[in-house]
Amino acid sequence: MSTVKIGSDERPLEDADAQWINQQINRRRDDGEDVCVVVRLNEPGVNVTLATPSCGCGGGGGRKANDQESAVLGLWTERGMNQADFNGGSLVAFLAQLERLL
Repeated sequence: MSTVKIGSDERPLEDADAQWINQQINRRRDDGEDVCVVVRLNEPGVNVTLATPSCGCGGGGGRKANDQESAVLGLWTERGMNQADFNGGSLVAFLAQLERLL
């Protein structure tokens, strides 16, 4: 099962719509919080966890990413999700484009 977690709120990937994503991110930013987003992908051929910089997670796993996982990691970077100033639109765009990679 793949999930999106923003702060302490988590949803299955298919239930993380644009409204929920933007509400979660904007509410936390309005409260002066750093926004931590974690996307866990556990799909056929893809098993990765992606996190924004404010999550403070250590990097790297114990194995080399396969081609499909490398494409997902590249999309995460391309959409700016590895930057502290990402926005909800970036996450929504990442998730929309992710569908074609899975």
